[in-house]
Amino acid sequence: MQSQTSGLQGIPRPQPAGVAPVGAVRGASSPGPQEPITGPSLHGLLQELGQVQHSRQRAAKLFEWLIAPISPQQFFEQSWEKKPLLIQRHNPGYYQGLFSTATFDAILRDNDVQFGVNLDVTSYVDGTRETHNPAGRALPAVVWDFYRNGCSLRMLNPQAFSTTVWHFLSILQEQFGSMAGANTYLTPAGTQGFAPHYDDIEAFVIQLEGKKHWRVYGPRNDTEVLPQFSSCNFAQEVIGEPILETILEAGDLLYFPRGFIHQGDCLPDAHSLHITVSSYQRNSWGDLLEKLLPAALQMAIEEDVEYRQGLPIDYLEYMGVLNSDVVDSRRGAFIERVQNLIKKLVDYAPIDAAVDQKAKLFLHDCLPPMLTEHERALSIHGVPARWEDGDVRDADIPIKKGTQVRLLRQGIIRLCNEGNGVLLYYTTENSRVYHKEEPKYLEIDPEFTDGIEFLLSSYPKYVCVETLPCDALDDKISLATFLFEKGLLITKKPLVPI
Repeated sequence: MQSQTSGLQGIPRPQPAGVAPVGAVRGASSPGPQEPITGPSLHGLLQELGQVQHSRQRAAKLFEWLIAPISPQQFFEQSWEKKPLLIQRHNPGYYQGLFSTATFDAILRDNDVQFGVNLDVTSYVDGTRETHNPAGRALPAVVWDFYRNGCSLRMLNPQAFSTTVWHFLSILQEQFGSMAGANTYLTPAGTQGFAPHYDDIEAFVIQLEGKKHWRVYGPRNDTEVLPQFSSCNFAQEVIGEPILETILEAGDLLYFPRGFIHQGDCLPDAHSLHITVSSYQRNSWGDLLEKLLPAALQMAIEEDVEYRQGLPIDYLEYMGVLNSDVVDSRRGAFIERVQNLIKKLVDYAPIDAAVDQKAKLFLHDCLPPMLTEHERALSIHGVPARWEDGDVRDADIPIKKGTQVRLLRQGIIRLCNEGNGVLLYYTTENSRVYHKEEPKYLEIDPEFTDGIEFLLSSYPKYVCVETLPCDALDDKISLATFLFEKGLLITKKPLVPI
């Protein structure tokens, strides 16, 4: 089976049967009926990924499946942060099992879904975008009445309710080193729920049911290329002509970078359910520099007297916007001094510390890892501690010098130097609801940092507790037991109760 990719060149027009629209990837390269692009089922893939020892390799394999038949290398070289990509598979079941209207309905019935918190009811009619959220719980009778009357339903953070979406995103987030989030959108036939706008995330629109008509527009100017924040709603007359127009059917995927204006509407003959997977929000060089430059300036002020010297007594006389057109040699000297001080900041820039601060934010954003049955049996969750016959049974954790251990995932911890101490940030106790909990961290004794770094560098290999670089055997066992109890380590074999 062959595939064909064509670039975004101009505006797509209606095509003869069997010819891919501009920007599409099809399952065959010749006109005529197209062969479906097939792959493993999501359920089978997740089971297969459970056997992959390295969590980054799991994430890479899941992403490869997500965008197949495009290779990740081709995607990142040609599309990522550059232009939209449309993948048409002619395989309605490709993403089956990720989410469905039946799942949506069950969530409404079995969970405390709140309007405005977990669910938005929206419409876009005659150029006007409205939100129709009442107060309180989103009960099925009320929600489905809105839908029957032409309103779209957006579920925010479905991973808080769907175990499958949680599992999917908790793996995928390691592919990007940035939070992977999601919203689901259920739209009635013949309606549109949202006005044209652009977002501040890299968006992967996964069509699950029905079909939807999409139009994607390029950034209107340089300031809207890869924006830090999402836009307001745009009127149709200010966004120009689309660079990509298509009908997304179940099993298809549409990617577009942040800053690309987009809108989707349902055709009269079918409803639409899609899930948008997002990543790379506030993850730019500029966001890193926002952390780095204040820290560099503070360090420069502390260590270099030049930054502490007073401003010229008379600088207000010749500096400022009112004096910007004044010819004065003092202005040139002042500007040169400022430029030199800024250049010297590079020497004081704590780049690694700033990256650690970004990593700390990422770990707060992360979903907690979802354990496979095998991992659960090897973790603290597999210890059979219980109350039985009036007493506690099997509560001891028999980690010994010969016990083989490793980190649960590569990306679940980060050591950060803060103040006079070392903090270990971790994700295993995060909530599935975004930022519901404060960042989770532990203060680490300095003598244990080498042991934690050893576990990080050894991953995914198992190491004996006695090989941890701590001074005494008791310290090695204490460190391993401590990390095991926090759900950060697993053992090579299930622990046998004492």
